[in-house]
Amino acid sequence: MNIGHGWDLHRLEPGRKLMLGGVHIPWSSGEAGHSDGDVLLHALIDALLGSCALGDIGYHFPPGDPTWKDAQSSDLLRQVCDLLHRSGFSPCQIDTTVILEAPKLKGYISAIRSSIAELTSLPVEAVSVKAKTAEGFPPVGTGEAVEAHAVVLVEPLEEDQSLYL
Repeated sequence: MNIGHGWDLHRLEPGRKLMLGGVHIPWSSGEAGHSDGDVLLHALIDALLGSCALGDIGYHFPPGDPTWKDAQSSDLLRQVCDLLHRSGFSPCQIDTTVILEAPKLKGYISAIRSSIAELTSLPVEAVSVKAKTAEGFPPVGTGEAVEAHAVVLVEPLEEDQSLYL
């Protein structure tokens, strides 16, 4: 088995959608980014890529490339899961943390877990999403940014599984 860790931080900008784990969270500001800025999926993508030493999100989806302008991070995650499978691995456990002062995420955790489980073809019981605040410490605690961490465990596919991917 392999393990990977991912981290991401995005400025919050008025008028942008706040996307976390593929779920739109209604709020007055959202992540600034070349894509939709989903900080949680970006951290997860980096964790998955790192688990198999396949580079990072910027290597596969360069922020200056117009191909990825306003791309949905859920589509990027699907591509990374396909790459992992072609490399002979599959995620088996995901643990994530979102650090955001506001809005409170308690009412969205279940939807975010379900979204990540569906995107990665895992049972929802294999996906953990936790929400924390930064206790007022900048830039997250002052509402200027949102941060996310992800840790994944991946396992080798059985020989016959990788033949059909």
